[in-house]
Order: sequence, then structure tokens, then C-alpha cells
Amino acid sequence: MAKHNDFSKGPVWKCIIVQAVPLMIAQLVQLLYNVVDRIYLGHMGGSSLALTGVGLTFPVITLIMAFTALFGMGGTPLFSMTRGAGDEDRAGQILGNSFALLLLSSGLLMAAGYLFSEPILYAFGASPESFVYAKEYLDIYLLGTLFSMTATGLNGYINAQGYPKTGMLSIVIGAVSNIILDPIFIFVFDMGVAGAALATIISQSISAIWVLRFLFGKTVAIPLRIRSIRIRRDITRDIFRLGTANFIMQGTNCLVQVACNSTLQIYGGDLYVGIMTVVNSIREIFMLPLSGMVGGAQPVISFNYGAKDYRRVRSGIRFNTFMGAAYNTLSWVLIVLFPRFWFSIFSDDAATIAAGVGALNIYFFGFVFMAFQLAGQTTFQAVGDAKHAITFSLLRKAIIVAPLTFLLPRLGFGVDGVFLAEPISNIIGGLACYITMRRTVYRDITAKLKVEN
Repeated sequence: MAKHNDFSKGPVWKCIIVQAVPLMIAQLVQLLYNVVDRIYLGHMGGSSLALTGVGLTFPVITLIMAFTALFGMGGTPLFSMTRGAGDEDRAGQILGNSFALLLLSSGLLMAAGYLFSEPILYAFGASPESFVYAKEYLDIYLLGTLFSMTATGLNGYINAQGYPKTGMLSIVIGAVSNIILDPIFIFVFDMGVAGAALATIISQSISAIWVLRFLFGKTVAIPLRIRSIRIRRDITRDIFRLGTANFIMQGTNCLVQVACNSTLQIYGGDLYVGIMTVVNSIREIFMLPLSGMVGGAQPVISFNYGAKDYRRVRSGIRFNTFMGAAYNTLSWVLIVLFPRFWFSIFSDDAATIAAGVGALNIYFFGFVFMAFQLAGQTTFQAVGDAKHAITFSLLRKAIIVAPLTFLLPRLGFGVDGVFLAEPISNIIGGLACYITMRRTVYRDITAKLKVEN
């Protein structure tokens, strides 16, 4: 095994940083990939209906990403633990199995999207005015389902092998393509929402080709081989076991987005659906670097857990927690100090900005507790503790956020109640997840270290 692929050497914090920094850069670029459509559409002039329409497609896109997380991110900790144990043949089978599942699910999801898009969008909170934009965007976006799932789902296997710079480039290439193509299609060709969607799927296809070219190449430690692209029952079962938590996290995000949009449509109309689109976009800006840190820590923790080097596992957990909490505290301060600035990135509509600043401050209160949620969640996934990972994925979104989104507006909080549900869930869910991780995985690792000493 090449030295730069070996997470058992050198300080743990350095291994994580070496992995995380390229991922953070990639995630920062990825945020442009994700939000550049919304930035351009928010400045098209006139009302915010185009932005609102695109926002209505988020639950569908999130559901596609949920299946990507299930089959992609579900396989990477299993892949890393298998590599750490020295079984590279099995690791190659896991990689091929994940790709096969991504191929199958992308076809099924695209077909389902086209068959049921109209009733789904109206159920998600579309009005007759915003539906036109939502349908136009989604019909084109669905064509790129295979590309988006392949690029995102397999990129983790590049990072898990110790090639974070290559993983970063796969995102950068797609993002730069999207940034260049968006204004051309939206403004030069005057395609509007359709142009934004077309730019996105072309960019996703370029990124997917890059990822596949590298994984099928000769330079990667464990390559993707045609013979390994098959669905094996035992591997699929393990991928489902570890990936279900990621699926639930993304799936419950879809549920929450539906709950938010449908409730906001009742209490605030298209204006507040558009505001939630902007708030979610700002959240992506601040969450993506944190996701990069998590992505850097998980393969390091998984590898050393598979190698039974529990001292390095404990160090990885500590470092991941500290950096996440520090970053989220800084993020919250920046949002509190400059709310109008962040909102104006996505919209120049005066009514949207005026109403949205207050919503933004409510939504991000207690943002630091999200770091504890992710620290605990990452640890559970890294060591293969699927039960706790799934439990806390369900707790924060399905059990806390979704019910509160429906309940608080009806208790007199109005539209503010929709935005208040998020900080309540961050505080309760984040603390519960982290405390449980400390009392289970962390305590078990500490006990094993005492036995070794």
C-alpha cells in the first residue's frame, strides 16, 4: 500500500487535514455548483417566482441524493474498513457493487420522476404560477440523474483511497463547467430556468466521466473493474446496513422540505417558499465546508478502526468534534452580523430580503449544535454502528423537525414557526446524538485502550 494511502501513519489530525482540506475546497466549489443556478435565477428581474419554482424541486433532488448516499456513502466506510483489514479484493467488490446499485436506482428514479412529477410538485407546495417553473426545471434535470448519482456516489471511493486532490478535481471540473454554462444558457440564449437545468446536467456528465476515468485507470490503488460491477447479496446487505443512516438523513431532509414548502404556502404564499429556498441555499454555503471535514475524518476513523488502532480512532473523534464546533460557532457569528448580505446574494427582490432576514436569524439560532450531530453521526457510521446512526437520523428530522413544522405555525407562531423548528431540532438532536456516542462508541474505545495498556 502506498504511503499516502495509509491512514495508520503520522499524526491523526494531519491525516484528517490532508484528506479534509482538498474536500473542503471541493465542497466550497461544490456550493457554487449547487447554488449558482439560484443566484442567477434570483437576479433575473421581476418577481422571485423562478427561484421559488426551482426551490420546489429540492425535495425531488434531495430524494435522488438520498439514494446516492445509500449506495455510495453506505459503501465507503465498509470499503475503508476492508482496506484497513488488508482485504483489497473484497474492497474492489464493494466498489463494483456500489456502482451497480447506483446504475439500477438512477434508471428507476428517473422513470418515476417523469411519471409522477405533476402531482408530486403540487403536493410539495406549488401554486399554479410557480408550478410552471418547477416543471420546466425538473423535466430537464431528471435527464442527468445517472450522471449526478455516479459523480457523487463514486467520488467518495476516490477520497477513501487517499486521493483527496483527485476527488476535489472531480467536483471542481463540474462546478467550473456549471458556472461558465449557466449565464450562457440563462441570459445569452435566454433559456431561463430551462437553461439553468441544462447547464447542471451537462456539468454533472463531465464530472461523472472524470470520476469513472480515474476509477477505471491504472493509478488508483483499488480500481473499478467491469467484472466487479454486479450486485452481490451479502455486500448489498452490508451497504444497506451502513447506508440506511445516510439515506434517512437525506430522506428526512426531503420530508422536511416538503413540510416546510407546503406549510409556508398556506401561511405565507410563494414569497415565503422563495425565502425558504434562499435560507436553504445559505445553509448549504455554511454546511459544505463542515461536510468536507466530516468527509476527511470518516475514512481515517474507519481505516484505523478496521486496523484496531483505537488510540488513533479516539484522536480522530476528538479532532473532528473540536473543529466542527469551532467552525459552526464562527459561521453563526457571521450570519448574525451580516444577514442582509447573505440574503442579497440570492435575491435582489426587496420584499424577499425584508421578510427573509428575520427568518434567517431564527433558522440559524443554535447552529453550533449541528456540529455535535455530525460528529456523533460520523463516528457511528465510521465504526459500522448502523443502529445508532439510523436512530439519530430519524430523531432530528422525522421526529422533531417535521412535526414541529406543522405544529408551531398552528400554535400561533405563523411562518416564524416553520423556521423555528430547525434550531430546536439542532439543539435536542445534536446533544442527544453526541452524548450517546460518548457513552457508547467512545467509552468502548477507551475501555479497549485501558486493556491494551
